[in-house]
Amino acid sequence: MTPPAAGPGGTVSGGTVSGGTVSGGTVSGGTATAVDWAALTVTDVADWLGAVSLVAGALLSLAAAVGVLRFPDTLSRMHAATKPQVLGVLLLLLGLVLRLRTLSDLGMVALVGVFQLATAPVAAQMIGRAAYRTGRFDPGLLDADELADR
Repeated sequence: MTPPAAGPGGTVSGGTVSGGTVSGGTVSGGTATAVDWAALTVTDVADWLGAVSLVAGALLSLAAAVGVLRFPDTLSRMHAATKPQVLGVLLLLLGLVLRLRTLSDLGMVALVGVFQLATAPVAAQMIGRAAYRTGRFDPGLLDADELADR
């Protein structure tokens, strides 16, 4: 199906284009006007918030990966692997929930989030303790060494 051709005045029936102005599409003279906030539905807002959460979570997970590769010692890498990565995963899960919107998906995503929150700190503690006991860290980077007495 081909779109209707513009008449001599530049008017397209159904879309009303006249002299560079599109009515209904809110484009005037080649620039977009303000968004009609009253026309947004809850689904639209959830989609946008989900998209923002997915992008933010992906960026935080990327920052965690870069930190693991770039930081000099085990303790710094452990910090980079846990702090931004957990928040990044939680934001990704929030974005999934906002996009999927079903109860079964919400339950599964909640379980993944709880397990992530439960396992990441424990794993970081165990990695940090093993690195300290084997001496695979730079003591000059520590502000305080509470375990030096032991």
